[in-house]
Amino acid sequence: MAGREKKSRNKGSAGNNRKSGEDFLINNLQKTGVSETESGLQYLVVEETGGHKPGLFDEVLIHQRALLLDGKILEDTYRQNRPDKVKLEELIEGLQEGLQMMSVGSRYKFWVPADLAWGRKGTGNKIPPNAVLSFDIRLVEIC
Repeated sequence: MAGREKKSRNKGSAGNNRKSGEDFLINNLQKTGVSETESGLQYLVVEETGGHKPGLFDEVLIHQRALLLDGKILEDTYRQNRPDKVKLEELIEGLQEGLQMMSVGSRYKFWVPADLAWGRKGTGNKIPPNAVLSFDIRLVEIC
């Protein structure tokens, strides 16, 4: 019985997350400077530089602050002063798309809808089902 209650609660949580995420994205798009791609990825250009942009099969060095909409920090390389080296093709869809828009040295904020992140399943403990994620990313280098 306890397993059923937990499963039922997760379904309710997923539904609430979907609704609150959709509401957030609708309101966020009304803010000055926030744009949306065809896929639904929202972004704000904080700092734009000219130069090279990475492709899907590139490896990049990035600083990132990843948060849930409630402000819970998932990762913060700015605080650690240690950028992450990542392969674009291994990232969630929203970040694959977003990073390819950036040139080296640029800083963007992204709001990634659940469908472009971990979707209905989430990741378990860290990221709940249907979570919209917020990222503050600086593209440091294309490796």
